[in-house]
Formats: sequence, structure tokens, C-alpha cells
Amino acid sequence: MDLRAFALVEKADMLRGGAGFPNSDHGSIAEAEFFMASMIVELFRKTPFEPMRHHMGAVMKCVELVRPIFESCRDGKYDRLQELADRVFKLEHEADLIKDEIRQVIPTRFVLPVFRGDLLGYLKLQDDMADAVEDVAALLTLKQITIPKDLVESMLALVDKVVEVCEKTQAVADYLPTLVEGEMVGPNAEHALQLVKDVSRAEWEADRVSYKLSQKLFSLEDEMKTSDLILLFRVFGELGRLADYAENCGDRLRRMLSNSVG
Repeated sequence: MDLRAFALVEKADMLRGGAGFPNSDHGSIAEAEFFMASMIVELFRKTPFEPMRHHMGAVMKCVELVRPIFESCRDGKYDRLQELADRVFKLEHEADLIKDEIRQVIPTRFVLPVFRGDLLGYLKLQDDMADAVEDVAALLTLKQITIPKDLVESMLALVDKVVEVCEKTQAVADYLPTLVEGEMVGPNAEHALQLVKDVSRAEWEADRVSYKLSQKLFSLEDEMKTSDLILLFRVFGELGRLADYAENCGDRLRRMLSNSVG
């Protein structure tokens, strides 16, 4: 089987719950794409948010590697760092496959309780999260960078806070199918909005940690290579964007709820 076809089948099989792809040893890309699309259609018939939840699951596989990546960089384990980065690149591509299939299904086949544009925008923001993780991994493998010891604790504090923002965003995505199975107003919607507030609060805290980390970074400029300082500043900025994209997912949900009852 073609490698791309295999990847499509693997992701579709995950969405289906392990039912498997018939005659997968001989499947073509076209057959694999059809199989994945059919699985996403099945998910949409339950609720339009079910495919979003599965896509978020793929995104979070990327996010889960953020801390190990920084730990490998801290420890100077550059072979391990490259291995983790390669895993991120593969997982981001797999998330892209799911995203592309969802995009093909949304516009034409379903009457939805929310605007298609909002749903596609929400999907794009989830995709941006995976892209940000990929960018972090790519930046940290550009060169063998040395992390100053005085920076390590603050750096990992930012990493943990950004991952927390993403995890809270995943909690929102996990709740969305329940929201539609119930109703888009009332207690269900109020709980969803509280989850969104939790995301916003965590992102605000991440901003504060990021600012203090940047201050500490530049206080060490005389002890660092200029290239390392600039590269780390870009990496920390990309971490901040990851948190921003996660928060924006919540903002998009807030808009969807507003539009659905407006």
C-alpha cells in the first residue's frame, strides 16, 4: 500500500474505533481517502463537533511532545530531540489529513446547528495549534542550542502553562458533542462557556510567565551566543502563539453559541 494511503487508513481506522479497512494490503490512495471520508461522515451524523473532537485528539498528540522536546534540549540530548521532532512532523501531517477530509465534508453534505464558517474557523485554529508545535520542533533542531541553567526553571514553567492551556482547550472540544446532543442554550451552553473562561484565564497566566521568561532571557544576553538568544526568543514566541491559538478556539466557540441563538 502507498505510504499516504496507509496513513489515511490508519487515521480513519482510529476514528472508526479499530474496525479496520477491508483489503488494506491492496488499497489505493483513492480507496483510503474514501474510507476516511466515510468515517468522518458517520461522525458528523452524530454531531458536527464529533470530528472536531477527533481532530483535537490528533493535535494533542503533537502537544504532548512539547515538554519532552524541551527536556531533551535542556539535557543536550540532541539525537533524542531530533527523534521527537520527527515524530511531531509525522503527527502534524496526520492531523492535516483529518483536517482536509473534514473540510471536504462540511460544506456540502450537512445541515448544521452552527454556521459552517464558524465550524471551519474552529477547525483552522485547532490546525494552527499543531502547526505551532511543528514550528517549535523545527526551530529547536536548527542548531545544537545550549540552555542556560538560570533559564531552565522558567522555561519549563512556560512550557507547562502552555500545555495546560491546550489541555483546557481539549476539555472544551471533548464537551462539544455533549452540547449539541443536549441543546445549544441553557445549562449545557453555560458549562461550555465556563470551560472557555478557564482557557482564557490559563492563557492570561501563560502570557505573564512568558513575559517574565523573556526578561530573564535578555538579562543573560552577555552569557549567551547571540544566535542562541535570538533562536530561543523565537521559540518562546512560538510557544505563546500556541497558547493564543488554543484560546482563540474558545473564542470561536463563544461566537458559535452566540450565532446559534441569535
